[in-house]
Amino acid sequence: MASQIEDTGTRRVQVADPGPLGLAAFALTTFILSMANAGWMPAAAAPVFLTVALFYGGFTQIIAGSWEFFNRNTFGATAFSSYGAFWIALATLILLEIRHVVVFGAAGGAALGTFLLAWTIFTVYMMFASFRLNGALTAVFVALVLAFVCLTVGAYTGSATWTQWGGYTGVLTALLAWYTSAAGVINGVSGRTVLPVWPYSH
Repeated sequence: MASQIEDTGTRRVQVADPGPLGLAAFALTTFILSMANAGWMPAAAAPVFLTVALFYGGFTQIIAGSWEFFNRNTFGATAFSSYGAFWIALATLILLEIRHVVVFGAAGGAALGTFLLAWTIFTVYMMFASFRLNGALTAVFVALVLAFVCLTVGAYTGSATWTQWGGYTGVLTALLAWYTSAAGVINGVSGRTVLPVWPYSH
């Protein structure tokens, strides 16, 4: 689906919808990290998340967020730019810890918990904003709030069970985000609704 963006003159520029790309990048990165948190992949394989977080979940989402600014889509611009920065920040933090540039020691749980708590708060108000958009996107944010809550509690308490549940809800979040992304792509190229997203009436 293309959007027409008016520039400072009289010309109008055709811009493709960046939403499906941003959602796909978010979904894939969330899926890989959540598979690790859920214990569904070997611990030795978990670092594969880092490159995906930096380039697809991070860099690509920020690009999608930048195009949403051109689309005058405040929600999309805020969401994609913010979660892109989230993945870059998380991957960088892990790399700094691996290289012992940052050593939290016994405060590691509090550091990660506070980081996740802040993102939980952000995600909660984005969830409420999604109630003005469509049901598919709201489902993504409801699941993401649950995932962040579980991961935050797991980090603060050191509970592997809470972290594992964060992985389960994270996988659900990824699947919902992939569906919403697929709907944007397939409906766009089909010129009709193939996968419903249940838009709200205002």
